[in-house]
Amino acid sequence: MLSDKHQEFYVKFWGTRGSIACAGSDTLRYGGNTACLEVMCADRRLIFDGGTGLRKLGREIAQQGPTEIDLFLTHTHLDHIIGLPFFVPFHIPGLNPRLWAGHLLPDRTLKGTLSDMMQAPLFPVPPETFRARVEFHDFACGETLYPSPEISLQTAPLNHPNGACGYRINFDGRSICYITDTEHYPEGRDPAVVDLVRDADIMIYDATYTEEEYPRFVGFGHSTWQEAVRVADAANVKTLVLFHHEPTHTDDIMDQIAADVAKVRPGTEVAREGMILRP
Repeated sequence: MLSDKHQEFYVKFWGTRGSIACAGSDTLRYGGNTACLEVMCADRRLIFDGGTGLRKLGREIAQQGPTEIDLFLTHTHLDHIIGLPFFVPFHIPGLNPRLWAGHLLPDRTLKGTLSDMMQAPLFPVPPETFRARVEFHDFACGETLYPSPEISLQTAPLNHPNGACGYRINFDGRSICYITDTEHYPEGRDPAVVDLVRDADIMIYDATYTEEEYPRFVGFGHSTWQEAVRVADAANVKTLVLFHHEPTHTDDIMDQIAADVAKVRPGTEVAREGMILRP
């Protein structure tokens, strides 16, 4: 039971994996679907990223009936948008979902980018087949967005090939930060990230690699769980959540990472599909 002082505010993980979906018996506990989060702010639903995890979320939303939907993308690499054509609310007449991206201007637009993906010979049907009235919104990363008067979304650019955008959701005096597909700098913490997540209740952070693995992947645009700890400590984050799990990291490897990070920063969570966290 929530106290009278706080409204419902939580994040649910529908896809936790990075780069490519990897369903199988060795990814059952942490999940094999690519990035997708649902954040509920009282009765207002915000979705972050449209990886393969978006498909299952869309089916659940469709069963609940008409609803407002805002879907914010960190970026438009395939693993973060491949679920969009299969998102059931996009195919329901009368719905008016809004799709947002902050990394494409001035050279590209979100609608044009999605149209490029959903065309021959890559995909059989274009976005024009959506039966809902889907709105496409481009913004400049660094802006603050207001999905409703009670919710603010601060944004900041991330260090990723072709650009990416980090988000801080502020609601009811609490905050959830979503920082994925970003690569740390050798000279120290990324000031844009530290400023965005400072004093956050929850920070979800790209922890694709271990520091032992990372030297083989410099320039790929991803970080490590050790850097996640350093960012969380530098920014006074309350709860750190490791996210964007490397496809070759089986459940057993993820268990070991969870054990290792618990020794360094107790209370850290490792994202699992279906997990719900409340600030």
